[in-house]
Amino acid sequence: MADKLMLYRALTVTISFAAAFNAPPAYAQDQAATWSMAAPLPIARSEMKAATVDGKIYLIGGAWDEDPVLNEGTHYDAGFTTEYDPQSDSWRELTRAPEGLTHQALAVLDGKIYVAGGFAGTRHTLSSAGVYAYDIASDQWQALAPFSQAQGGGVLAAVDGKIHVIGGRLGPNPSNVGLHDIYDPQSDSWESAPPMPTGRSSTASAQYRGMLFIAGGECREEGGTYGEVEAYDPRSESWLTFPALPVPRHAFAAAAADNKLFFFGGSTHCGGAGKGDDTLVFELP
Repeated sequence: MADKLMLYRALTVTISFAAAFNAPPAYAQDQAATWSMAAPLPIARSEMKAATVDGKIYLIGGAWDEDPVLNEGTHYDAGFTTEYDPQSDSWRELTRAPEGLTHQALAVLDGKIYVAGGFAGTRHTLSSAGVYAYDIASDQWQALAPFSQAQGGGVLAAVDGKIHVIGGRLGPNPSNVGLHDIYDPQSDSWESAPPMPTGRSSTASAQYRGMLFIAGGECREEGGTYGEVEAYDPRSESWLTFPALPVPRHAFAAAAADNKLFFFGGSTHCGGAGKGDDTLVFELP
């Protein structure tokens, strides 16, 4: 009886996904909205990460040009820490990070911004194993115990009071890894966790139904992008595999809302080509 019930549930999930992905497209309808300009960044830059804490936005890291018009004299290791206050529409430069990087992984836990990994050079070079925490209240950075492999483009997530680092790439060539380490802020130590079954970088991630979902990814060893959808369940300390994305992609976003998981846009080819405007909806029964 139990086997029949499991088979029924599996068939139900398969049929649900098939119906969802073969349904007629829902075309976007015009909605009223306005755009406006806020105060510009103190220094033009790209490939940074952002976090919102207590109503303010913090931009960490990024690349900048000595000549932004000609895109010359690019630097990847400035370690910017910049605060934006939406109430006053103003920016404030804060204490710079000990290590300047791009493509860092970022998470917020207990009023601190954690960053891990990243690249200090162009084209995914000079990868780092550095891990740091920025204390907003004191405007101070703290170097933490590094994790096991230097990489960039991975995922950082706060789960049950600990920080998980998952995936990433080791350098400029398709050298994706399934790295999965867990950081304990209380002991400033890392422990190895079950690796992600499919090593990849530039994924989309979000927490949903008590699990940390990782989807898509950039540049397989043999070429092409990833479509795998895998989730880490901290309750069983194991990975689960789910139906793949209808179209493989990378460099896209994910968020959970209304008891569903949404995936937005992305690129369908290595190097950023084939950008999409679709929204995919993932729902467990």
